[in-house]
Amino acid sequence: MARRGLFGPARPPGLLVQLLRRLVDPRVYLKAVMLVGFLGLVLLPTLADLTNAVLKPVASEDGTCRIVNVIDGDTVTLMCQEQGLERARILGFDTPEKYAPKCVAEFVAAEKATWALRTLIQQAERIELERDGADQYGRTLVRLILDGQDVAGRMIRAGHARNYSGGPRGSWC
Repeated sequence: MARRGLFGPARPPGLLVQLLRRLVDPRVYLKAVMLVGFLGLVLLPTLADLTNAVLKPVASEDGTCRIVNVIDGDTVTLMCQEQGLERARILGFDTPEKYAPKCVAEFVAAEKATWALRTLIQQAERIELERDGADQYGRTLVRLILDGQDVAGRMIRAGHARNYSGGPRGSWC
């Protein structure tokens, strides 16, 4: 018979010890932050955009369109019967840069502007679109009218955008 000494094999840790070990493991918190970031920055906006695309038709001179994605506070992806999928820059205002911010404050302001535009679209009863050419990046230039009001004025009054009609842009930092 093998003798079990003072420093013999330990029994497996119990449920409470396992839970305490997980609570002090920084990897658990890193995973939680990554999950919340994924949900907040990817999944939730995608679901909101899909809801808008399904429930909110956009009247256009070319027929009915759908806003399938709010890219940032002043750019959307449209799906129209005639043109198919296209990126559209909304005229009359400028919002902070979401994909090339110069500081953290600009990124945060860009996220707020993106959600503000998404919310305005969601709350609108009637959405209209007027085309006005294309820009140097190949995006269609449009005026977006929500319930008879130009969205540019609403975004500017809410503090999410600045008046813009071309030329150099100011810093958001």
